[in-house]
Amino acid sequence: MSRQRGYIRIIGGRWRSRKLTFPEVEGLRPSPDAVRETLFNWLRNDIQGRRCLDLYAGSGAFGFEAASRGASNVVMVEANQVAARQLKKNCDILIAENSIAIVNSRAEHFVGHSTEQFDLVFLDPPFESVDIARICGLISQSSILAPGAMVYIESPNNSTPLPIPPTWHIIRQKTRGLVQSTLINTDYE
Repeated sequence: MSRQRGYIRIIGGRWRSRKLTFPEVEGLRPSPDAVRETLFNWLRNDIQGRRCLDLYAGSGAFGFEAASRGASNVVMVEANQVAARQLKKNCDILIAENSIAIVNSRAEHFVGHSTEQFDLVFLDPPFESVDIARICGLISQSSILAPGAMVYIESPNNSTPLPIPPTWHIIRQKTRGLVQSTLINTDYE
């Protein structure tokens, strides 16, 4: 049985308007263009030269967009082997091996074992299967956050407050349809 494919469109930067395919795998839900456009408008002055981590990379929408807009280094972490292989193929298509690394691993394992530090972490997990409070706690206790790092969380739109560590501070938040977008400063005390 062949898997169906979808595509994402990079909306800005050097790869603007490029379409990249992604496989149909359980839990993979690419962020709509409008949601990504809002986020990258928020990050307009904070993406160039930054080291980015795209946990739960899925289609790679955030990681490819960040690299297209000038991030110096992007690491995409994806547990699903089929999705990770497609991320690598898309990286090859864009000739982006020098700025993008694909890691086939569970997000929790990567966070607990990485020695790299990142300026910006994209956290867009499958809504039904990931405990946001747990992964945020693991991130805040790890050494992956560089001084002044920001975390972007995409979560379901509901009335429950986002379960983030007490030292993190929400900078911007917007709801669009069923999705809540939240940008966080991790150095707030």
